Amino acid sequence: MKRIVLIEDYELVRETYKEIIDSTQKYKVVGDFASCEEAFLQLEDLCPDVVFMDVNLPGMNGIEGTKKIREMMPEVAVIVVTVNEESKFVFEALCAGAIGYITKVSGKQKIIEALEQLESGGAPMSNKIARLIVESFQQKKAEDLTDRENDVLRLLSQGKTYSSISEELEITLNTVKTHIKKIYEKLHVNSKSEVIAIYQQMQQRN
Repeated sequence: MKRIVLIEDYELVRETYKEIIDSTQKYKVVGDFASCEEAFLQLEDLCPDVVFMDVNLPGMNGIEGTKKIREMMPEVAVIVVTVNEESKFVFEALCAGAIGYITKVSGKQKIIEALEQLESGGAPMSNKIARLIVESFQQKKAEDLTDRENDVLRLLSQGKTYSSISEELEITLNTVKTHIKKIYEKLHVNSKSEVIAIYQQMQQRN
């Protein structure tokens, strides 16, 4: 049976999670705490397999708490459960060592799904969080494009043919193809439609 610890400052939320988890035969809550400071007094003795961590906590926040848990007990999986869906919190949590990040609005069943995904080797995340990470990754990769590659990308997204791009930029057709190949590699895409979709996302953010 997997041993679970909850760190959440709202007692009602803790009790709800505890009831959900303890209703299963595979998982059991062995400790629940309102703060990281309280949890750290007993955490090593409790030997948890998984810690569900809130971000906004009194005293030490969940990001700092996650980092400390990973330093103390590297084998423990930390899943952040919070109302925050901003990229800042997501990436700070993942960089601190969280294996998963789900939102409280995902629904109670998501708690059990997260544990099952973790057990099968997955990284539990809500659909919105997963999309946020992918888009951020794509944005970072788009920033790696050279000025000339961005020119080619812009014209390609306008529906221009390879030949017309060649003429407008005054470069050879082979050079255009080389730029497009590099764009595909840097953006990790395999089709023109994917390239255009990323370009449109970039324009919306800018």
